[in-house]
Amino acid sequence: MERDPTSISSSSGGRSKKVSIYHEKNRLQFCLLHALNNLFQEKDCFSREELDAIAIKLSDNDPNERKTWTPLSLVLKPHHNVFTGNYNVDVLIAALESRKRSLVWHDRRNKVSSIWNDGDLPPKREGFLGGFILNVPVRKMGGLWKSRHWIALQRIDGVWYNLDSDLSIPRAFEEKEQLMEFLDNAIAHGGELFVIWDRQLPP
Repeated sequence: MERDPTSISSSSGGRSKKVSIYHEKNRLQFCLLHALNNLFQEKDCFSREELDAIAIKLSDNDPNERKTWTPLSLVLKPHHNVFTGNYNVDVLIAALESRKRSLVWHDRRNKVSSIWNDGDLPPKREGFLGGFILNVPVRKMGGLWKSRHWIALQRIDGVWYNLDSDLSIPRAFEEKEQLMEFLDNAIAHGGELFVIWDRQLPP
């Protein structure tokens, strides 16, 4: 797993500059862990141990949790896989809340541009937009193996980046419209979009 910042060149207003971006690469099914660290742009902002503890606490606190034990129960937990990760959205929500962030599930019936109120967020709110987390379906081995993958998208030095841990390096979006087109396409193909806000979001 790569844990060093990646320096890439980005251009804005005709000028090119080097930008240091933290970008973890995927290992097993720990993509939510990598997505969170990439979102916060901080090495070890979250650890495997912390996400595992969140998943276990969620199970322990759920009165409706199925208690029937099977040999697979040692590995396949309700909110994660003990060995490979594969954390679910409940872990994402709890992890963000622990860092004073809130999550809003984007209504897939609406275009992503609706987040910006058809173009631009009110200035009072835009500074509170903490990035995006995207969950997309993936198929491997000729479609025999199906799963889902977590991706972080974050604005760094005024530029939006795709920080997908499956990418070799982050990919910049030249314009905000390219970001919206990318997200709309992902949603159209089965993706789910989560908008991340600072907890103290103004009206």
